Amino acid sequence: METLPDVTATGADGRPLRLRDLPRPLVIYFYPKDDTPGCTREAQDFSALAGEFAAAGVSVLGVSRDDVAKHATFTAKHALTVALASDLDGSVTEAFGVWGEKKLYGKTYMGIERATFLFGPDGALLRAWRKVKVPGHAEAVLAAARDA
Repeated sequence: METLPDVTATGADGRPLRLRDLPRPLVIYFYPKDDTPGCTREAQDFSALAGEFAAAGVSVLGVSRDDVAKHATFTAKHALTVALASDLDGSVTEAFGVWGEKKLYGKTYMGIERATFLFGPDGALLRAWRKVKVPGHAEAVLAAARDA
């Protein structure tokens, strides 16, 4: 993937959200599930830096396959300020190549790989982080976005 895929998620308001219509530069981060420890920390970290991303002119969107109602509960419970979108049909996670086989405690299942993508003003992919480790990640993405 060299450019922002032309796919549509479901926004927080329940309406279609075409990713190519979002303001750029743009950070899209994928996470497995609302209200789990790692995903909560990641959303809190991006939320804590939301003002700095905005000051740099960079939009941030978190995407999972959880539905809009679950996102709303997650956002309210943790006072998140980062925008979240739902990928109910899986088309967004498929387009980004982040849906695949995972293993946990010896069990194999399908799920979302924690990954982040930075797109420039023209929609070109500037940087991709795969198999993300949460601590320090939001700060690293902000640094890369400022350098872009």
